[in-house]
Amino acid sequence: VLFRDDEDTFKILIATDIHLGYLEKDPVRGNDTFVTFNEILDHAQKNEVDFVLLGGDLFHDNKPSRKTVHSCLESLRKYCMGDRPVQFEILSDQEVNFHYSKFPWVNYQDRNLNISIPIFSIHGNHDDPTGVDALCALDILSCAGLLNHFGRSTSVEKIAISPILLRKGRTKIALYGLGAIPDERLYRMFVNKQVTMLRPKEDEDSWFNLFVIHQNRSKHGATNYIPEQFLDDFINLVVWGHEHECKIAPFQNEQQRFYVSQPGSSVVTSLSPGEAVKKHIGLLHVKGKKMKMQKIALETVRTFYVEDVVLADHPDLFNPDNPKVTQAIQAFCMEKVELMLENAERERLGNPRQPEKPLIRLRVDYTGGFEPFSVHRFSQKFMDRVANPKDIIYFFRHREQKEKNGN
Repeated sequence: VLFRDDEDTFKILIATDIHLGYLEKDPVRGNDTFVTFNEILDHAQKNEVDFVLLGGDLFHDNKPSRKTVHSCLESLRKYCMGDRPVQFEILSDQEVNFHYSKFPWVNYQDRNLNISIPIFSIHGNHDDPTGVDALCALDILSCAGLLNHFGRSTSVEKIAISPILLRKGRTKIALYGLGAIPDERLYRMFVNKQVTMLRPKEDEDSWFNLFVIHQNRSKHGATNYIPEQFLDDFINLVVWGHEHECKIAPFQNEQQRFYVSQPGSSVVTSLSPGEAVKKHIGLLHVKGKKMKMQKIALETVRTFYVEDVVLADHPDLFNPDNPKVTQAIQAFCMEKVELMLENAERERLGNPRQPEKPLIRLRVDYTGGFEPFSVHRFSQKFMDRVANPKDIIYFFRHREQKEKNGN
C-alpha cells in the first residue's frame, strides 16, 4: 500500500522501555537514557506524527530521582508543546478511558494547555502504581498535562479493557492498553476468562484495533508469560513492551492472524545477546484497516558487542593440565576483546552521534576442568576504552557436563 500523508492517515511513533534514569550515577553511561529519549521525541516532531505511543517502563525506577523527573519534564515540554494543531478526535467517553486521572480528558483538549504531540502510555513493571494512593511516576506527568496515562486496572479478579476511540478523517482506531500486571496473575485471569476487550458499538468491523501490552512474551516458566493465543483475534496489531530485544517489524501470528510488533528497549540494561540487536523505534502509518511500519534506527544508542567463547572447543590451544593454561586463556580473551573494540570503533566512524565507549561482553564457558582468571586485573587494561570495564568477562559453566563427569 502506498501511504501518503493525507487527512485519513494516522502517523504514530511507537517506542517502549526507555528506562529513563538507568545507571544515572554512572560517570560514563549516566546520560544515555536522556539523550536517546530526546532523539525519540525529535523523530516524532520531525515526522509530524499524530501521537506517540509508549509501551511501558518509561522510567527505570519506581520512584525516579529528581534529576530523572526533571530531565523527562524538560524533554516533554521542549518537544510536545506548541501550536501545531492535533488532527484527530476522540470519540469514546474519556471519563472511562482516563478514569484514574484527576483530569479525565486527553491533554490536547485542555483549554489551558498547548499540546502539539500527545503521548499515550501504559505503565510497565518498573514504573507501576504503588502505595496507598496507587500512584506511579506517569501519573505525575499526566497531572502536569504532558502525557496521557491509560490502561490501568486495579481489580485482581477481572479486567474489562475499554478502548480509546480515535478518528482522523475516515480512519478509526480503537486503542486498547493494559499496564503491567504480574504475569502469573494475568495468565490465570485469561485462563478463567476474566479478561474482556470491549468493542465499539457502531460498526465494530470498521475499526483498526491496536493493543499495547507490557508482559513477558517469551516463556519464563509454566505461567510466567502471556501466550499470544490468549489475545482476541479481532486485534489488528499488538505492540508488545517489556521484551528488550528489538523485533519491531510486525510479525503475523499464524493462528490469530493479528500482527505483533516488539519495539524492544532504547537502552541496553542487561548484557545479553538479545540486547545486542540494533535498537529501533517505529513509525506506524494506519489508513482504514491497512498499516505500514517504518523502522527508524536510533543513532545515540551506545553500541554493544557480545561474544561467546567455549574453552573446550579449542583443545589445541588450551589443555587444563598445563600449569600455564590460565595465562593462555587470558591472552586469548584479551585478543577477542581487542577485536570487538576494533569493530566498535569502525562502526562509530559512520555515526558521530554514537557514544564514544562501547559496551563489551565476552561470555566464557570454562566447562572441562578450567579455572577462571582474575576479572579485576583483566578489566584494568580496558578502563579507558570500554563503558562497562568491571563486567566485560562473564564466566559460566554448564551443569549437565559436571553431572555427566560425576557419573
